[in-house]
Amino acid sequence: MSIIPQDFYSRDAVIVAEALIGCELHINNTAGLIVETEAYRPDDPASHSFSGPTQRNRTMFGPPGHLYVYRSYGLHWCANIVCTPGSAVLIRALQPTLGIELMALRRGMTDIARLCSGPGKLTQALDINKEMDGLPLTSGPLFVTNYLSRVVTIAGPRIGISKAVEQPWRFGLDKSPFLSRKFTTKVVSGSGRMP
Repeated sequence: MSIIPQDFYSRDAVIVAEALIGCELHINNTAGLIVETEAYRPDDPASHSFSGPTQRNRTMFGPPGHLYVYRSYGLHWCANIVCTPGSAVLIRALQPTLGIELMALRRGMTDIARLCSGPGKLTQALDINKEMDGLPLTSGPLFVTNYLSRVVTIAGPRIGISKAVEQPWRFGLDKSPFLSRKFTTKVVSGSGRMP
């Protein structure tokens, strides 16, 4: 396994969202295999960046390969990875791989399949909060590594949004029991991985 370099993220968010499936997100002493993502582009009415830079979304317009953290509906934090300016990939679900007991303690549950099966669940399990907004994902306590060399990725419409819902920019690891919600669409080929 090797840490994914910054230029991996300097691409269209849809390409990066698919390419991240099967990679491993590490935060301090916890980690999980990325099994579900969603892409958001700057010209996308469902994206925080659609109306331009604000205090809330300024990280989306910064350098690629940084964490963009925001609170969703005032309830839970969501973790995104910045791609090209104004675009990001929402990490929707993980398969826990490291620090599982700590994740279970933070979540108050022991069902491993449900520990990180949603954006708010995984941020609680990995203790991701607003203080991590803007941190790089290429060194230190936060990083992403290549993990699975061969993956079968599935795609479908994004969920939990009210605009541009028809875009098939939600990606998942085929047959994973750790997804936030099942897919009912086609299999996608090509992961966009960089050697």
